[in-house]
Amino acid sequence: MLKIDISKALQFIPEGAVQKMGADAHAANKALEDGTCPGNDFLGWMHLPSGITPEFVAEIQATAETLRQECDTVVVAGIGGSYLGARAVIEALQNSFAWLIADKKNPTILFAGNNISEDYLYELTNYLKDKKFGVINISKSGTTTETALTFRLLKKQCEEQRGVETARKVIVAITDAVKGAARQTATKEGYKTFVIPDNVGGRFSVLTPVGLLPIAIAGYDIAQLVKGATDMEAATATDQPVEENPAAIYAIVRNALYQSGKKIEILANYSPKLHFIGEWWKQLYGESEGKDKKGIFPAAVDLTTDLHSMGQWIQDGERTIFETVLSIGEPNHTVLFPHDEENLDGLNFLEGRRVDQVNKMAELGTQLAHVDGGVPNLLLSIDRLDEYHIGQLIYFFERACGISGLMLKVNPFDQPGVEAYKKNMFALLGKPGYEEATKAIRERIK
Repeated sequence: MLKIDISKALQFIPEGAVQKMGADAHAANKALEDGTCPGNDFLGWMHLPSGITPEFVAEIQATAETLRQECDTVVVAGIGGSYLGARAVIEALQNSFAWLIADKKNPTILFAGNNISEDYLYELTNYLKDKKFGVINISKSGTTTETALTFRLLKKQCEEQRGVETARKVIVAITDAVKGAARQTATKEGYKTFVIPDNVGGRFSVLTPVGLLPIAIAGYDIAQLVKGATDMEAATATDQPVEENPAAIYAIVRNALYQSGKKIEILANYSPKLHFIGEWWKQLYGESEGKDKKGIFPAAVDLTTDLHSMGQWIQDGERTIFETVLSIGEPNHTVLFPHDEENLDGLNFLEGRRVDQVNKMAELGTQLAHVDGGVPNLLLSIDRLDEYHIGQLIYFFERACGISGLMLKVNPFDQPGVEAYKKNMFALLGKPGYEEATKAIRERIK
């Protein structure tokens, strides 16, 4: 089970603050359970893991098998929560050099629809010219600019390369149950569809078909992913004492540090496989807590790599930061430090030791140095990097995010600020219906 160690953060928090905030954390967690909190129409993620049936998993796996049989490449078209969770899980589990390895069992999974780069789209469509590719279009509305543009291009190319009938077999829509452009297109074309539940926001959607289908296509055990999340759902429920609830403890400590002037949280990992876990986490917390001119700024670093770039700032920069370290107990492979006759690098003292032992000492040594430099440290540990433990981690962060946001007294489940750039973009492009906004914004940029 995931463990949390807050011992290297307590010295930076006023004495008794953690205990005092325990009641607030319990109340926040109970408001989530009871559905009495702001944004309570978006709490479908709360009991999602325990509500997933074997039959539903089998349906996902059957669709995944169809795409595995029919495709050598599958493009996931989605943005934000519609792709980050799936990418985080897949990249954590797959071979670091999967792109270069010919895998006859599982298609290559690509991600698009998350930017408006003309070069990226050109290079993507060019790469796909000789591929037997399929598409997963993930969008509730079907009108999100980045994803809708990408899907237009991919739908046309898939139909031209593979024929309309085959395209209908290898394009899957994950969308609203009844409304929206993506639903209309799927119904018209006869695509296989899965529903994004109305009460689950994008950043909480990893354990819906949004995440489960791409993960299954990539060849990973989604039943174990769900089991890990289900076990964490039970471990973070309100019937658990606050002091034994890892999500509540995390929420309490990060809010206590925030109140003490720590405005930036850095999620640090010591495995490059966890890079996109950090990217997913940034959206989850940034979009959930950044409201009403409040909220901890979420940042992420890949260590030890970034110790040679961001390390100086973390060690000696402005003391407005704290660090949460994500640690893996046991790697999946063994590599021993080799002997070298000349020993010019002076590293023969490590001969015969596992490389992971060196990594763990770098991890601990960095924690101690950062604490000495005035950076509070929390440690999150999972036993190993597999589907079960990643499922635990996903649900842990989701539950803690809900508790933490309510303790901050914001609605963790809306994102009103996301629409601001879209209004300006549509006005600048002259979209029909935006005439007044177009006129006003052109006056501003004269």
